[in-house]
Amino acid sequence: MTFSLTLAAVDVHAEGEPGRVITDGIPDLPGETMLAKMRWMEANADHIRQLMLREPRGYPGLCCNVLVPPTQAQADIGFIIMEQTEYAPMSGSNLICVVTAVLETGIVPMVEPITELTAETPAGLIKVRASCAGGKVTNVRFQNVPSFALHLDAEIDVPQLGPVRVDIAWGGMFFVIADADELGIDVDGANGSEIARVSEIIRTATVDQLEVVHPIHPELTGPSISQLTSTLVTATGADRKNAVTLSTGPLDWNNPDTWTGALDRCPCGTGTSAQMAVLHARGQLSVGDSFTHEGPLGTTFAATILSETTVGPYNAIVPELEGQGWITGTGQYLLDSSDPFPTGFTVGDIWP
Repeated sequence: MTFSLTLAAVDVHAEGEPGRVITDGIPDLPGETMLAKMRWMEANADHIRQLMLREPRGYPGLCCNVLVPPTQAQADIGFIIMEQTEYAPMSGSNLICVVTAVLETGIVPMVEPITELTAETPAGLIKVRASCAGGKVTNVRFQNVPSFALHLDAEIDVPQLGPVRVDIAWGGMFFVIADADELGIDVDGANGSEIARVSEIIRTATVDQLEVVHPIHPELTGPSISQLTSTLVTATGADRKNAVTLSTGPLDWNNPDTWTGALDRCPCGTGTSAQMAVLHARGQLSVGDSFTHEGPLGTTFAATILSETTVGPYNAIVPELEGQGWITGTGQYLLDSSDPFPTGFTVGDIWP
């Protein structure tokens, strides 16, 4: 057999969210920064993202990460995050998956009880403290990129829903955040289909009606991802429960079958950071305050505001988060040169 592509990977989940980590087989990616490498891959090697995330190797809820040499001397590892419709500048769950993979497989030497390392993402450098015991990563604590609120209480007109109040915040990606309680939506994972439908039409309407541009990196726009948040009491005792929806394809207002996405299975690290930035902007969280966020599966991320800063003209926070990852498999992913689906495929039963 002749294989045109061979990729070694470690499959991991972080509090439920799957994040495959490609450890070998990626060609050199040009670019002087991780953001530039990400943009080059998006423009010139997107077939790898499609191959790994679509069927038969992938599925709608899967994310994937590519280990690449860091561009900054203080970084120990670098990685690029690939999702179903975009390259995310930062992702907390994917960071946890990457750190778990590189330490438990020995790519980066593990030091017990604490391994400290710095990861370079397209959004910036991330300082990590991983608790380790018996060769296992038992907790990953990381300092996320500065997070800020861009719009508070903006009203948008959403087809099927009418006026909806939303917040827009950056936590490593641009989120549109809506109140699930106001919308009468249960954010439990069992309600995933309705969560995804409502979230995606809110996100698409927001893109159409609000300007969302990063003040320092204008090529980063949005919102590319959505969050429904609830203050209802949870079994875990978390401060809030949320459900984040990742887009799985472009929405066509004339085709309701496209009004869907895939739920983030975990509490979402960048979403937690964005939510904390909104609460801080409203005076509801201060430096030193802790915050526990529950996801649709009932798993949680614990977080703290370390400090205040600015991003361009916006007041921002530096959040620290923690969670755990578990390796679920290792293997090689192959592309036979005669395979009729070199970039995978999607089918309308589970894909929009």
